[in-house]
Parts: sequence; structure tokens; C-alpha cells
Amino acid sequence: MHVLRLLILICASLWLAGPAGASSALEDFLPSASAADLVPGGEGFGAIHEDVDVAPVLKGGETIAWVFVTSDFVGTTGYSGKPIHTLVAVDPDAKVIGVRLVKHSEPIVLIGIPEEKIEALVAGYAGLDLIAEAKSGGTAHDVDIISGATVTVMVIDDSIVRSGLKVARALGLGGLAPEAADAGPDLAIDPDAAAPLHWAEAEGDGTLRRLSLDVAQVNAAFADHADPRAQARALTETPETNFIDMQVGLVSVPAIGSAVLGAAANANLRDWLSEGDSAIAVMARGLYSFKGSGYVRGGIFDRIVLIQDDVSVRFRDRDHRRLNGIALEGAPQFTEMDLFRIPASSGFDPAKPFRIQLLVQREVGPIEKVFHTFDLGYQLPPKYLRAVTPPAVEVVSIADREESTAQSDLWRRIWEGSQLEIAGLGAMLAVLTGVFFFQNFAVRNAKVYRIFRLSFLTVTLVFLGWYANAQLSVVNLMALFNSFVSGFSWQAFLLDPLTFILWFAVAAALLFWGRGAYCGWLCPFGALQELTNQIARKLRIPQWTLPWGLHERLWPVKYIIFLGLFGVSLMSVEQAERLAEIEPFKTAIILNFVRAWPFVAYAVALLVAGLFVERFYCRYLCPLGAALAIPARIRMFDWLKRYHECGNPCQTCSRQCPVQAIHKTGEINPNECINCLHCQVLYQSETVCPVVIKKVKSRAKLAASPVTPRFIQTPTPTNRT
Repeated sequence: MHVLRLLILICASLWLAGPAGASSALEDFLPSASAADLVPGGEGFGAIHEDVDVAPVLKGGETIAWVFVTSDFVGTTGYSGKPIHTLVAVDPDAKVIGVRLVKHSEPIVLIGIPEEKIEALVAGYAGLDLIAEAKSGGTAHDVDIISGATVTVMVIDDSIVRSGLKVARALGLGGLAPEAADAGPDLAIDPDAAAPLHWAEAEGDGTLRRLSLDVAQVNAAFADHADPRAQARALTETPETNFIDMQVGLVSVPAIGSAVLGAAANANLRDWLSEGDSAIAVMARGLYSFKGSGYVRGGIFDRIVLIQDDVSVRFRDRDHRRLNGIALEGAPQFTEMDLFRIPASSGFDPAKPFRIQLLVQREVGPIEKVFHTFDLGYQLPPKYLRAVTPPAVEVVSIADREESTAQSDLWRRIWEGSQLEIAGLGAMLAVLTGVFFFQNFAVRNAKVYRIFRLSFLTVTLVFLGWYANAQLSVVNLMALFNSFVSGFSWQAFLLDPLTFILWFAVAAALLFWGRGAYCGWLCPFGALQELTNQIARKLRIPQWTLPWGLHERLWPVKYIIFLGLFGVSLMSVEQAERLAEIEPFKTAIILNFVRAWPFVAYAVALLVAGLFVERFYCRYLCPLGAALAIPARIRMFDWLKRYHECGNPCQTCSRQCPVQAIHKTGEINPNECINCLHCQVLYQSETVCPVVIKKVKSRAKLAASPVTPRFIQTPTPTNRT
């Protein structure tokens, strides 16, 4: 009971905990940085500026540069969904003189790409002229993209340029004007503007803007590329062949949306957009796709980006919808039609000019590509705008413009965009809860229950694992503990709704059933192990049952691994995350085995071991299972039924338990039980369980014996008077 009270107090404290005073990224990373490594001649760092998250780089007591972290000024969310933190130094002439990649969580970097290659690319931004970038809108430099890490490199490039411009303007470096208070736009969207009546009219007045490239233009662009292989791999189609004909319209403008989308689709668009959001329609035809085949759920459309001044918007899957048709009369036939949402938190102003940058790639080797960009400029025609009086806005410093509000909006949009996945997980949890509460009924028919369990595990693997990537990890636990130390915030955990829901479900299940609810039913890698083992049984692959003495000495290994990882995380979470690669989850579930060969070989080896010893990894190596098993004994109920004869003399359940969680004496070890309910199937089996067989025989014998009627004579009452 004391343990239970303690757990309740901890849960209550978590609910009541608000975001602690979060420090800036510069405060976190500056103590471990070296001024000399970042800036030639640097001797140390001064105090962080009070109004702007920058610190001076000192030499002889004088400031020779300013250092900052990109994530303090702009969103740097990469392919992994987590920020990419880059340390940048800018001199008084607004030139970047030092760059270091200090932290990232990009899984795509691990797919055969050495870490040193990314670090060298980032360091190569030394010498970037921010004044030239300000004049060109961030296009005065060439982006050296690494094949296989396109999104990562583009996010790093974008964050260095945009944050550098913000810092340079805030400090007035190189003559750049400091940012003034945002007084609001002079122009705003006119909701009463007239809609175009025909496609030709929309093209003619600038409602729709067009980028048209033929094969000759693309070949000419790559002919000037520094890599000679780009010209050698020129397109072989005729020069006048349409490479891409792409058109863009700002459909969040009411008149444009109603004309291009039609009434019904425009109404759906309005429901999709939150207050302040904008949206563009992108339509194209030709040889080249602006989406590409490399786009996957949860990722970024890496071939297009919206740029407006120093605002850059990259579109993720949650900000994308397909466009089924065009309502405007005279519209040509397009092969691709899509809608992209521009969040209000991005700082995008629909009344100002912007451009869509198209990234065109050309393969020059088996896995190597070179890139070139083309721009499509867009500006709303005056008829869609009206003059407004700028509202009075309180002046705030850059340091005060934290992205907490944007992050709050972000996780809300993520939850709204994940409604299907959330509903699916909710249904799975409801079904599983019903099975556990009514287990006697669920396991009554052994064949039906077996089909149900295998079907549920298949859904867990395909839907939760490969589709939704909802694979829990011991890294989540280490991150949670670290957040208590460094400052707890719900927003960091709310960015992944399925993982958030799963952890709360696991916490509740630990009180009722122990760790088995997750390990035995909701773990995608556990499901993969069991399903492959079932296939192995069908193929008559021999199954090995380890001697009990060896089994007892192997299952503590996972606890040693967990305690080791936890101890390392107290010193360095980053190092613990690297060591947590002992979990094959990222390789087998998140990245679908598309990874460097050592990781794939390790995951496959564990699965091969599981063909012979069911759930080999779960039983002996899984640190997450160990972490969940530790509080398993606080569960409030014992749901699994046993007979007095279990273990003495009957050993049926002990021998048939898939994970050897039943002792020879008949007790079930809750630390090792995965709640597969196989023992409960046996508990009711009239063909396997000796106790049930004996009862059935007794009832049959009693029913078959002749009934002898007994006549009882009632004695005559005695009169005692």
C-alpha cells in the first residue's frame, strides 16, 4: 500500500507539474563548447546577452564575434521530428566564421552516412555572407546536399541562414537594420474580392503563377554544375519535352479558394485551417514530380519549400492534403494536385510576395545525386488586397519571442491530424481491456482465441509499428527522467500522440496486469518476434526450451542492461541513447530495416534466434521490458487463475508457457509473464489440463450411473402433552 500511495503521489505531481523555466539552447550547449574551435583566435565566451540569446566571443577582452544556437531563433525540426541544434558564430561584418553541429536526432543520418560527413558539411558554412543572403532572400549560396540526407541538410541550411539574419539584424551587424516592432501589415486580404471566372483569366491577372521548364532548360542548368557527372547524365528526351509545368495559387484567399476548389472543397479547406493559417494549391504535370517517390508518412516534402524574406516553410505530411479536382472552367489536366497548409506560427504574410523553390535532382551514381533549384515567384494581385490601419503592438525583444506558443499550436495540430491513428489505438486498447476483464469468456474456445491473438499481433506490428511508428523505447523513459532534472514540460511529450497515449495506457496496465499488457500485446517488435516464430513452427523449425537453471540465469541480463543504461543517462543522455541501440526497434520497426548493415544484421540475428527460442530478445535482453517489470509487482489484482494441483504434481502449464514464466512449483512470475493467456486456455481445456479432465470424467461417470430413488418416511410427531 505504501508503494501504491507513492505511485499515486508521483502521478499527481506529473499532472500538476507545469513547464519549468526552460533555459535557452545556448545556455545548454555553450558550457561544453570551445571558443578556439569555433572561432579562430577565440579565447573564451562572455555573458549571454540579456535581450537576445547570443554570447560574445572574446579575444584579449574584446568581442570578435557573436555566438548563438539556431534553435533559439527559428524552428529546426528535422526528419526525426526533433530539433537540430547548430552552434553558429557571426562576426561584426555579418559573416559566419564558425559553425558546429552540436546535437541532432536524425535517424536518416544513420543510413550509411558517416556522422563526420554531416559535421564537415555544417562546418563548411564558415564564410557565409549574411548581407548577401539578406539581399537575395537566402539564395546567394549553393546548398551542398548529401544524397540520403536531403531533408536534414536542407533544414540545417535553412536554420543557419534564417537565424543568422535574425541575429545580424537584432545586433545591427554589417549595417543590417535591427528588427523593428511588428506593427502589422499595411495590406490585408479582402474577403469581398471578386473570383476569376475562367482559368485563362486566373493566369492572366496573376491569381495563378506558373513555372514551366522543358528538358533543354534543365539540361542547361545542370551543364553548369561543378560535378561533371551532372552533364554526362543529361536527360535524353527531346529538348522541347515538358519537364514540369507547375502552377501555384494562394487558395486560402476566399475568392481564389472558391474559384479553384469549388464550394464544397473550399468549405473543407476552411474547416482544416486554423485562425491565421494560409494554404496554397500546387498543381503540376510533366516528367518530374514536385512530391517525389521518397516521401513517406511522417516525413517532409523535400522537393518544394516556401520562402518569404527570412521565413522558410517546409511542408510535412500533417500539412498536406490531396486535391481531387479543379472547379475553375478551362483548367488543364494535371497529374499532381495537392494542398499545403502554412501555419500561422511560421510568420508567413499572405499579403507579401513569396516564392516556391523547386529542388530538381539528377542521379549521377548508384546512390549519389546532384541538385539544382528553380524559383516560382508569387504575389497576390492588388484586387485581392485592401489597405488596413496597422494595430498598435507592444514591442518585444527576440528573446521574448520564444516558440512555446508555436509548439503548443504544433502539438494540437499534430493531434488533430492524427485522429485516425488515435482512433485506431483507442479501439485496440478498448478491445484488449475487454479481453483482460472477460478473459474466461475470451479463452473459452482455444482455436478462436488463437486466431484472435495472432490477428491482434498482426495489427500491432503493421498498424502500430510499421505504419504509425508507435514503438515505445527505453529512451523514452530516460528522456522522461532527464526532463524532471532539466525542467519538465508536457509539450515535449505531446508531440507524439500515440506514444503519449501508449505510455499512459502502460502506466494504468501496470496497476492492473503488470508489464504483460504492453510486452505481450502492444509491442510491435514483440509481435514481430512471435509472428515469425509461429511461421517457424509451421515450417517445422525445431523449438528449443532452455534448461530451467540456464533460463533463470539469463533473464536477469535485461535488468543489468537497463540499470547500465540508466546509470549512463545520469551522466549523458546522448551517450545513453547511443548505447540504447541494443534495442532493435529503430531498425526493425521505425526504419523498416533500411539502415546501415551492422544494425540490420543485429536485428535479423535477434529475429533468427527467436525462430528457435520464442521471444528470445524479450526474455533475455530487452531493457524496456526490464524497466516495466520492476514495478510489475505493485499490480492490485491477480487475474490469472491457478489450481491447487498446478506445479504439484501437474507441470503442463510450466512446460507449455511460451516464455517460461511459470515456475516448476506452479507460481507465475509477474516479472516475466507477457499475459498471453495461454495458461488460461489450458486452465479450461478439457483435453490438456489434468484437473479439468478429471472433473469432466467425474461428471460423466456421475451422469452415467443409475439413480436409485430413496423414500424417506416422515416420523409421526410425538404428543408431549
